[in-house]
Amino acid sequence: MPEIVQSPDVLALLDELTRMEGRANPYPRYARLREASPIVRAADGALVLTGYAECTTMLRDPRLGHMPPDLLEVLGYPDWRDHPALLTLYTSMLTINPPDHTRLRRLVSATFTARRVQALRPAIEKMVDDLLDAMSGTVDFVDAFAFPLPVNVIGELLGIPAGDRAQFQSLTRDWTQVMEVLNADVLSRADPAAATIREYLGGLLDKRREHPTDDLLSALAQAEAEGDSLTRDEAVTTAALLLIAGFETTTGLLANGLAALFEHPDQFRLLAERPELARSAVEELLRYDSPVQLGARMVAEPIELAGVTVNPGERIVAYLGAGNHDPERFADPDDLILDREDNGPLSFGGGIHYCLGAPLARLEAQVALPALVRRFPDLAPAGEAERRNSLTLKGFTRLPVHIPV
Repeated sequence: MPEIVQSPDVLALLDELTRMEGRANPYPRYARLREASPIVRAADGALVLTGYAECTTMLRDPRLGHMPPDLLEVLGYPDWRDHPALLTLYTSMLTINPPDHTRLRRLVSATFTARRVQALRPAIEKMVDDLLDAMSGTVDFVDAFAFPLPVNVIGELLGIPAGDRAQFQSLTRDWTQVMEVLNADVLSRADPAAATIREYLGGLLDKRREHPTDDLLSALAQAEAEGDSLTRDEAVTTAALLLIAGFETTTGLLANGLAALFEHPDQFRLLAERPELARSAVEELLRYDSPVQLGARMVAEPIELAGVTVNPGERIVAYLGAGNHDPERFADPDDLILDREDNGPLSFGGGIHYCLGAPLARLEAQVALPALVRRFPDLAPAGEAERRNSLTLKGFTRLPVHIPV
């Protein structure tokens, strides 16, 4: 009979994933967890999933939902609405449940359309060319390319003036720490960052209400569907979510992707020689080292996971990066194979919470990575890279590269 495993070895592996050495390369630890059981119990009581099938169920099954924000009161934050970082996160589409999520998603989807995303392709191609033109010698790939490209793309989409965009790198890193761990020290940095973002976007939104232009902020200010519309707070919160989602994950995808190509020079050359593989290459890079490594839900109704009945009230954490390396779903999962067929990474989530910005992130990477390796076929790592000390959002804070003259 299947059972939920909680053993000293399992707890030790989970503990290693809270440390930098475990986060830098979590995949061997994921494999050992999965060998123990596709469902294990952490020290804090949460159930941890590492199998592709189980992670997929967590993402898509309506019997699992996000933690109701009122539970923050039980966790010691009865004043959570007075914390800008918590208010913005826990009233956004990222974490709310139906019917509120259904309403917000419908309103925002009417403005953030596939047509609007595809219309950005010429602008993205020009941004990529301009950034590549400026790269020479030894540079930090994150600062020179992986951050400025997506922040300028989402800035262009939202209508944020070019001179105001750079500030959001440090602001969003401070704010998104609450996705990793919640304590007074984290909130002391996250709250001012979230407040600054809200104040800035709120001011810009008010200007767009008075003088709309052809950008997403203007569309959010005027969003209507079935006789409903976004309130000012909802529009500001949505704009903040789109902003951080618009560049955080894409910055991670670009930097993680290049690091993976460095580790597999044959695949680097393959992409340079066959740029038509852009679509499958991006899916494989998403699978191989996902910029988003985990997701969490709470059980609302009894459900079977890995042959075990899980009861309401249980907290579930799915290691999406582990699911992406499950040998039951992917042949040779630890190999990077850019022309892999039948790919299906979990990196953008699934179900009703599937990432709204996934098409934009994919488009940017599909344009950027082939252009990068074609322009600089001898691009190489240079010096010590610095990884972000986070598992939820996996990436680099610094990735030095050298372009031979």
